[in-house]
Amino acid sequence: MTPPRRCLGAFADLPDGDSRGFDPAASGQDSLFIVRRGERVFAWRDACPHIDGARMAWRRHAYLNAARSRIVCHAHGAEFDIETGRCLRGPCVGSQLLAVEVTVEADGGLWLHGPVE
Repeated sequence: MTPPRRCLGAFADLPDGDSRGFDPAASGQDSLFIVRRGERVFAWRDACPHIDGARMAWRRHAYLNAARSRIVCHAHGAEFDIETGRCLRGPCVGSQLLAVEVTVEADGGLWLHGPVE
């Protein structure tokens, strides 16, 4: 059975070098976020591995450090590699963010494949 797909929005609406949170379940709280680097996107579950359920952003869409070179958990100060999700600094060094399958399709959309676990 093919997992359900859902369009999250337009790739062009996500500025290069920036991040955005998404709420595909319309729960009122973002459950995933995407970081764009050039033509590539990296999608992660919005939960720090240090404390299960801890949200990463200090305000909506604020997932990156000031240099936009790493993902930051603003609750714990942990820093993560954008491409691998691996914790590089902070209380959960060696842990990883949970990847979410998102693709950029020919229609220019950001498509979520399956549920956000």
